[in-house]
Formats: sequence, C-alpha cells, structure tokens
Amino acid sequence: MKRDVPRIPQATMKRLPLYYRFLQSFHNAEHKRISSQQLSEAMKIDSATIRRDFSHFGALGKKGYGYDVPHLLEFFRKTLDQDEAAKVALIGVGSLGTAFVKYNFQKNHNTRIVVAFDTKAPLEGTIISDIPVFHSSVMLEKLKEYGIELVIFTLPSRSAQEVANLLVGSDVKGILNFTPVPISTPEEIRVHTIDLSVELQTLIYMIRNDI
Repeated sequence: MKRDVPRIPQATMKRLPLYYRFLQSFHNAEHKRISSQQLSEAMKIDSATIRRDFSHFGALGKKGYGYDVPHLLEFFRKTLDQDEAAKVALIGVGSLGTAFVKYNFQKNHNTRIVVAFDTKAPLEGTIISDIPVFHSSVMLEKLKEYGIELVIFTLPSRSAQEVANLLVGSDVKGILNFTPVPISTPEEIRVHTIDLSVELQTLIYMIRNDI
C-alpha cells in the first residue's frame, strides 16, 4: 500500500536529500535548533526557498524559534524512507561504471549497488570491489534474484534503449540514466537522465556570464 504524500515540485524533491545531509551535520555538531538563515548559509540556498520547500510539508518550525534539529532530521529520515534500504544494480562496467562500483554510495548507508552487469563479464560472474558482476545475458534472472527495483545505466549509448526495453515487465521501477540519449519507457518505469556534458556546458555558461 502506497503512503499518502504531498504533491511537491520536482525542484523541491531534488533538494530533500540535501536537507537531510546538512541536518545530519548540524545534529552531529550537537545543534538542537537552527533557523532557516543558518541552513541557508550552510547550504548556499536562499532562506525563502528553504521556507517555501518546508511549507509543502506543513508546520515544521515555529516563528521566532526556528527548527528543532532532531525533529526535522527524523521527519526527513521518514520522508526519504531512510529506514528502508534501496538495492541498486549497475548496468555497464566501463570507466564510469567502475568508478560507481568503487564509490558505491559510501556516505549513504541506505543505498548500495549490490550487483552489476556487463557484456564482457563472465557468465558465471566475477567480483569487482566486493560486487558480483555478471554477463548481461543473465541480467533479468539476476535482477529478480537480488530483488532490484532501481538500476543505473553507465552502458554505451547505442545499447541504452535496447536494455531499457528488456526491463519492461521486470520489477525495475526506476532508471538513473548516465547516457546522453533519451530513453522511452512505459509509465511504470521512471527515468532520470544525467547528461554530464550538458551539466558541464551549463556550468561553463553560468561562470562566463556571471549567473
């Protein structure tokens, strides 16, 4: 059964993990309460934006008091389902994929890459940085075996749509796509694409135009 959650803007959703991370830092520094201005200065986000983001979830703070750090940390922990581990599969163990395998979300104990796939891996599998890597031909059965709902695409662009098509009908609910090509999937599979070259070009433009 799905939880009832408020409908919030996508930009706000993307900031929620950041709020949680910074609140953890305040909590580790033994701060009992903070203001939106303090959070703003730490995160480099306008305080009005923070208050607007928080307003989507009701009264999280008190005027003249600010925000109770333990309470807010607990709220975002539950909102982000930090108690439920997310097992992730990596598809494509090239240069970028290998970097992901070695990093493996070390600072996020809630998210882990537990299995990977590559066309050059042996059918029986091998181990890279403590992660089993199997040949792509056994991908579907292994995704089911490991209970995977989220996958990361770091495979060649030419193969992205073909592999996405294979995932239709599986238990996969989301794809984090690092290929520079758009992927078409049914509604039940969400795709979030991160094109590193576009992100870099955007940053260069902002720097050169002092934005």
